[in-house]
Amino acid sequence: MGILYWVILGLIAGALAKLIYPGDQGGGIFATIGLGILGALLGGWLGQTLLGIGTGAAFSIGSIATAVVGAIILIFLWGLFTRRAA
Repeated sequence: MGILYWVILGLIAGALAKLIYPGDQGGGIFATIGLGILGALLGGWLGQTLLGIGTGAAFSIGSIATAVVGAIILIFLWGLFTRRAA
């Protein structure tokens, strides 16, 4: 159930991260959703492992913030990767 929770949260986090992070990283809406889900999974794993954030079964400010930060990091890295590849 934990992974499904972070996938759903990743949909929200991807949208929030795209609103927060400026610029055009390319990839469109599906890439943003995918990066949001992966970022939420990464942020959720790091938050649980390192900080103990997001260990509950309900949405919380800490888990949302962790997911958004993870998504922003992946969107940033995606932007660096696609810029060099182009």
